[in-house]
Amino acid sequence: MRYRIGLDVSGGDHAPEEIIKGALLAREEVEADIVLIGVKEEIEEEASRQKIDLHSLFDVVDAPERIEMDAAPALSVRRQRRSSIVIGHKLIKEGKLDAFVSCGNTGAMVCAATLSLGLIEGVERPGIAISLPTKQGVSLLMDVGANIGPKPLHLLQYGVMASVYSQIVFDKPNPSIGLLNIGEEASKGSDFSKNVHRMFTASALNFSGNLEAKRMFQGASDCIICDGLIGNIALKVSEGCVEVMAQFTKDIIKKDPLAMIGSLLMKRTFSKLKKKLDYAEYGGAPLLGVDGISIIAHGSSNSRAVKNAVKVAAKELNRNINKEIKRKIDEVCQDSRIREMLTV
Repeated sequence: MRYRIGLDVSGGDHAPEEIIKGALLAREEVEADIVLIGVKEEIEEEASRQKIDLHSLFDVVDAPERIEMDAAPALSVRRQRRSSIVIGHKLIKEGKLDAFVSCGNTGAMVCAATLSLGLIEGVERPGIAISLPTKQGVSLLMDVGANIGPKPLHLLQYGVMASVYSQIVFDKPNPSIGLLNIGEEASKGSDFSKNVHRMFTASALNFSGNLEAKRMFQGASDCIICDGLIGNIALKVSEGCVEVMAQFTKDIIKKDPLAMIGSLLMKRTFSKLKKKLDYAEYGGAPLLGVDGISIIAHGSSNSRAVKNAVKVAAKELNRNINKEIKRKIDEVCQDSRIREMLTV
């Protein structure tokens, strides 16, 4: 079976140019048909500018409306039904697409996916899971913005979904789960955090306890669980630190002739470091919990990031992750110890 992956050409800071370039790159590496969804005239104009024989390479679906990056998500999804984000998820529901990828408005993606696709049976809230480079390889941080007012059960379910994803996609047999908190002791944090900690401890998951933010990149836990507000702040602070440290390094080197010579000798090393820390290498973040495959890519994605986001979608399609999530949700959440906590 050859899959069909929809790609939002209207979403992102560098649309449509980088999106179409990314689609071309993905076409070389992914065994799937890529369907471009966006304002048809803009897609055709950009394809002409890039000297691409558009219709021999891609199917194009016209989506004449656009949800801007700063638009109110729920309102936009309900009002702009002919936008690429709404149409992309609608086509999955209708069986005309197998997955959808967008660099557009994150809130609109979460809202459209939830409304159109619904949730996997047993899942109460979807969450965004993002790959983080660590000293031990890759860890999964969830949630980074889908749910900023969760219940303890939602975080337990994030742990289940992140664990399944890490096991299947990253080949980790029994992924460890850490709860992002202000200290490692079980007594630390808010009452909410303590309740979540107790719930994880009672579950059959491989819970390693609380995790301080300073250990996120050490690979101390394969899966790092938190609410969407904390996760998004942690992610944005991390991105900002990388950018500023890179600029600090450049500024210092420019002022020191010996450092400039040394930087030339270290060029290959710097290149490898940049690649390891570059979000473009990790592509998109899956919205786990929805009954379909919706991939949210960085708003400033370049062509390489777009290509890798499409590859993330293809990887999910090939490994049937949602079926395993449902099975594991049922197993963990029906445990008598967890059910007893929910009735208190």
